Amino acid sequence: MNIHVTCRHMEMSPALRDHAISRVQESLDEFPRVEDVHVILDVQRKINHTAEVVVKAKNHAHAEATETTSDMYASIDEAVDKVHRQLRKLRDKVQDHKHTRGLGEHEAGVA
Repeated sequence: MNIHVTCRHMEMSPALRDHAISRVQESLDEFPRVEDVHVILDVQRKINHTAEVVVKAKNHAHAEATETTSDMYASIDEAVDKVHRQLRKLRDKVQDHKHTRGLGEHEAGVA
């Protein structure tokens, strides 16, 4: 899994970069099909800290989430949690797609 961290309108501190990478790795570790993660950190007017997480996986699966709070670490955590929920929902949707065969017209003897 490739993880890219980009900052807009601010300098990236090593602690912030390490937090984003570790949070993404621990949260998305259960999804082996994830190929690329891009974390975009942005500050607007020094009070709005926005974290955007874009995930690309095999079979054209795509998930993204944006979170804005007054704390960058909280924004990262919330955005990663949102993406995690999206990927889990997508995975469960694909896994539960099998239908059970019930009594149709042919089994009931109606022609």
